[in-house]
Amino acid sequence: MFNRITQAVKSALGLRHPGRQLTVFPDDVFIVSYPKSGNTWTRFLIANLVHPEMRPDFSNINQIIPEPEAASTRQLAKTPRPRILKSHEYFDPRYRRIIYIVRDPRDVVLSQYHFHMKRGRIDENHPIEKFVKSFVAGETSGYGSWGENVAGWLATRYNSPEFLLLRYEDMLSNTAAELTKIASFLELDADPQRIELAVKQSSADRMRELEKQQSGNWYLTKNTRTDIPFVRTAKSGNWKTSLPESAQEIIEAAWGPLMRWLQYETVTGAKPAAGAFTLETITR
Repeated sequence: MFNRITQAVKSALGLRHPGRQLTVFPDDVFIVSYPKSGNTWTRFLIANLVHPEMRPDFSNINQIIPEPEAASTRQLAKTPRPRILKSHEYFDPRYRRIIYIVRDPRDVVLSQYHFHMKRGRIDENHPIEKFVKSFVAGETSGYGSWGENVAGWLATRYNSPEFLLLRYEDMLSNTAAELTKIASFLELDADPQRIELAVKQSSADRMRELEKQQSGNWYLTKNTRTDIPFVRTAKSGNWKTSLPESAQEIIEAAWGPLMRWLQYETVTGAKPAAGAFTLETITR
């Protein structure tokens, strides 16, 4: 009863975090990805591109590019339009303009594994194979499984002029070129110098320094283990040396066709598991 009263008061005062109950405007732009796919980095890149004068960091990123699960209804209502918002949500038909970042699920699961450890949800002795099985089943996130989240957006939005698909790996290898695509999508007149500055201000080294200074105040890192960083390697392909072949096989059996469609090479020769995604999920 007390919790219900508290939530009602928060809602009345505009203090509730709306999450999926967000009021969506037609000119909203959403940065969407499955968790641990590079969304925070992309958020910093765009914040530094659009609002360099605000010197984006972990203390103000949620004001510059709000996240409906961390920002209040009141704050979101005050955010100047057109808004750029962060989201991990599975398909929502109200979202029209979308920058979607996808990452190799074999790297995503490793990043998620360490993040769960950082937040105290698992310990160092938790078997990675067990975590991978939970990951494939969609049990490690509130946004469905990697395959459900990715395929849901691709099946409904791919080839739309209001949908920009980016691969995290391409963003790493040529950040300036991918950020230029984002600037064009946002209809920003960004010259090479502006792009270069945004890339520099969003580098992994700078974000690590900001994390060291501000992790105690940012909602995702507050009260978490300080010996495990939020900004980790910022590389691709770590799964090749850190993910056991048995774990690789579980992921490839579940999503092999979807991974190959996204140009992620599969290596185990795993046969598709029952209920695995097929290309028809996207192309039908």
